Amino acid sequence: MTQGALTLHAVPGIPLVEPGDDLCALTLSALNQANLALQNGDVLVLAQKIVSKAEGRYAFLNDVEPGPEAHALALECDKDPRHMEVLLRESRAVLRRRPGVVIVEHKLGYVHANAGIDRSNILSDDSNPRLLLLPENPDASAQRLREALAVKTGAQVNIIINDSAGRAWRNGSLGFAIGTAGFEPVENRIGEQDLFGRALEITEVAVADELAAAASFLMGQGSEAMPLVLVRGAKLRPSNDGSASLIRDRDRDMFR
Repeated sequence: MTQGALTLHAVPGIPLVEPGDDLCALTLSALNQANLALQNGDVLVLAQKIVSKAEGRYAFLNDVEPGPEAHALALECDKDPRHMEVLLRESRAVLRRRPGVVIVEHKLGYVHANAGIDRSNILSDDSNPRLLLLPENPDASAQRLREALAVKTGAQVNIIINDSAGRAWRNGSLGFAIGTAGFEPVENRIGEQDLFGRALEITEVAVADELAAAASFLMGQGSEAMPLVLVRGAKLRPSNDGSASLIRDRDRDMFR
């Protein structure tokens, strides 16, 4: 749908999140401090890290016993075998590898470097390092937050959980949606007309990824500590579907 204007607010005030923290309460507190009140149709974009942290999605390397495949992958890619064991557990298949990087098909369907496992911006004990994994079910996480916010505020908002990733055909990373709630993440515009009245034949718009990338630009990738962005003005199509439509079927994926 055509957007007349779009505003994005990076919302400060989210503390370092710990397992068991209430993301709804943290979100509302931060919005209140920023003098922002939720409105129907707003989009809240949350960085994957704070969702994973609240859900306790940590793996402690001292608790991991790597198997033969993990040892072989670690040797080939110059990685810790324990880290590779966690990666394999989080993945359906290893697609590409080189020293420093392993590209996998995550068990949730995403094609992702290192299965989305991260050590940046995570306080860790060097005697027992920990890794942060993606949420078990990002769509369910997004839906729970959406429902909790509706109870607290009465506003029907849309939720995106975003992460960052590289692409096979471009340099640099950008934000993309790994979980959504409240709207169609991919808008099918096939059959609509272009400027000259010709019917669109293949146009599908990944609106969730476009908004996730815009929010990621405000969040930053380092020490900015801005894991929450409020998007206002996006005209989205309501839907109870999650983010699955963003993932291309394997038989249509020219890179696998």
